[in-house]
Amino acid sequence: ERVFTQEYRPPKTDGSGNNRDNMRKAQQLLSEAGWTLKDGTLVNAKGEPFKFEILIDSPMFERWIQPFMRNLEKLGVKVDLRLVDTAQYQNRLQDFTFDMIVQVFPQSISPGNEQLDFWGSSRADVVGSKNICGIKDKVVDELVDKLIRAKDRVELVTLTRALDRVLLWNFNVIPQWHTKTYRIAYWDMFGRPAINPPYGLPVTETWWIDDAKLAKLNATGKRAK
Repeated sequence: ERVFTQEYRPPKTDGSGNNRDNMRKAQQLLSEAGWTLKDGTLVNAKGEPFKFEILIDSPMFERWIQPFMRNLEKLGVKVDLRLVDTAQYQNRLQDFTFDMIVQVFPQSISPGNEQLDFWGSSRADVVGSKNICGIKDKVVDELVDKLIRAKDRVELVTLTRALDRVLLWNFNVIPQWHTKTYRIAYWDMFGRPAINPPYGLPVTETWWIDDAKLAKLNATGKRAK
């Protein structure tokens, strides 16, 4: 039986880029794991350097990865950023021939069978599966199985939170960035429900053309009829 001695709390910063407290904590954890800094390079007991590659298929991600790489380099970690074309990226993703990638695990408000593909041990070595972390954990498997078979909403929510806690505890991913805001531009001619869905972009999912708004917009000459 797994025992959690403390609540998982992700690292936080003030957004200034000066992550001194987190860097000191990282240095402490690396030292406890047997890594030492030698001539500016982090090495293990065998003298092997701590190095890995981040694989991406779009230069768009560089703006978020570069600060992460700079902080790692301050710790003595050697990181290479490799940009490849979409076909090569897809092949390497399916074959799991990568060290680190940028990935999204899309979720719904009613988790179900997809959780097996994301985290199940039976999917870890299946070419093309979504278990890109290679998770093989009996506790995770049991929680996923129970989640899929949940009898009601209360049980589903309880099991989902338990699964989330175990996945966070194992540090399978490093959160990169998040925003709760959609930034879009559109003509003011749409109507939408008074109550929006809790997630997603309502303008594109639950909208209709409002005749009155459209007529007003056309009258201003800002949009051709």
